[in-house]
Amino acid sequence: LFAVGALANHVRERLHGDATYFNVNQHVNYTNLCNRLCKFCAFQRLPSQEGAYVWTPEEAAERIKEQLDEPVTEVHVVGGVWPKLDYAYYLDLLRAIKAARPAIHIKGFTMVELDEIVKQAGKPELEVLAELREAGLDSCPGGGAEVFHEEVRQATYPKKMPGTRWLEMASYVHEAGLYSNCTMLHGHVETPAHRVDHLVRLRELQDHSLSKRTDGWGHLQAYIPLSFHPDNSEMADVPAPTALDELREIAVARLMLNNVPHVKAY
Repeated sequence: LFAVGALANHVRERLHGDATYFNVNQHVNYTNLCNRLCKFCAFQRLPSQEGAYVWTPEEAAERIKEQLDEPVTEVHVVGGVWPKLDYAYYLDLLRAIKAARPAIHIKGFTMVELDEIVKQAGKPELEVLAELREAGLDSCPGGGAEVFHEEVRQATYPKKMPGTRWLEMASYVHEAGLYSNCTMLHGHVETPAHRVDHLVRLRELQDHSLSKRTDGWGHLQAYIPLSFHPDNSEMADVPAPTALDELREIAVARLMLNNVPHVKAY
């Protein structure tokens, strides 16, 4: 691990010197209703369960207004996948947030959410993304990727869209001119081979983005290794990743994702 970490740090310094970057982020989780029923998730609820909620666009805007005295630069807008929310809801949500804080950067909707939004809109992906941008969407987060390999998907989140669709949706996001992040949920039932496969596919996604540009920058801005938290999930018996696991994931990602500029840690 020491040798891998030293190599990864060398790559980091070559890219960014001794600089580390931060942003001041506010979360707006507009609903916890979700019908994907991922076994690792402690956030999701069904309507009959205690704590289930859906915020109206106005309620989301109130959350933004509560933090107007804080130096927030970005709002992270994500939620569960709930088909009863129609297309207009998402447009109104973006408009309400922008109206509450016009200078805010909205990083909103994972590829999983966007897939559902496209279905609700009944329009082509690029048309939907253009309308979301007009309503206030500035970039997309990287969540919902989990682990792309189908073996892991079938074992832990079989109702969620395949990894191939996540990558396809991300390609549409990038074609629409939006930047995004990317993630992997590590430390549950996946193997090192599954993780390597996942990172290779992300690197290929960025290569595809780079092939469409002339300035040397791809549309994937940062990779975030997300550690599995077993508490209050259907996988509570699976041990959580250790601190050494976390360091290993960051180091290996920095070496493998040579075309993604940043590795982010939450």
